[in-house]
This record gives sequence, structure tokens and C-alpha cells, in this order.
Amino acid sequence: QVQLVESGGGLVQPGGSLRLSCAASGLTASDYTLGWFRQAPGKERDFVGNIRWSDGNTLIANSVKGRFTISRDNTRNTVYIRMYDLKPEDTAVYYCAAVRSPLGYESEAWEYESWGRGTQVTVSS
Repeated sequence: QVQLVESGGGLVQPGGSLRLSCAASGLTASDYTLGWFRQAPGKERDFVGNIRWSDGNTLIANSVKGRFTISRDNTRNTVYIRMYDLKPEDTAVYYCAAVRSPLGYESEAWEYESWGRGTQVTVSS
């Protein structure tokens, strides 16, 4: 059973940066894709990006492309999302998710099998 624990959220000023971590356990093989989603109050859970565990290939949503990057550390079983030039509209709960898939094309919440509890990111002055 895959378990995911996010950390690193907090309050940041507009224009600032933040790095979130997702510690994963139970990844029994390399054919997983780990994704990041976010959900603002009253809104749907939106895809932010994902990374293929096998080769580190990433898929980033157009809405954050150029500002957010995703990476992984296989030795620590941890996925990171680095967020730059944060804006108030980036305020949301950020979730880590996993699916047993080698493709890396998954961008819908329903496609993911395991979820973390989320970490709050607030962008405000």
C-alpha cells in the first residue's frame, strides 16, 4: 500500500518561492507516476504536474509551466515540487498522489490511486 506524506507548506509573500516535499512509502516497483494537485476553497482539485518515477520525466500543467518544477530523489523516496514567483491565486491545499503507471500522462484526479493528506500553501502579503 502506497502512503504519501506532504510537507513544506506555509505562508509566503507574492513573488516568493516554496518547495514542497512528498515522502512516499510502499512503492514496490519503479512503474509509478507521482502527481501534484491543488485545491482552493470552493474549487475543484486541479492537476499541477507529475513525474515518472522510473526516469524522472515530468509533465507540468500549462497554468504553472515556467514557475513550477518537479523532481524526485530515489534514494529518499521523495518527490519535490519547487514553486517560484508565487501568486495569490496559487493559494490552495497541495496534494501528492500516486498511480501504478509507467506512462506519466495521467492528469485527472480520478486516475490516481493513492493520496496524501495535503499541505496548505498561502500566498499573501
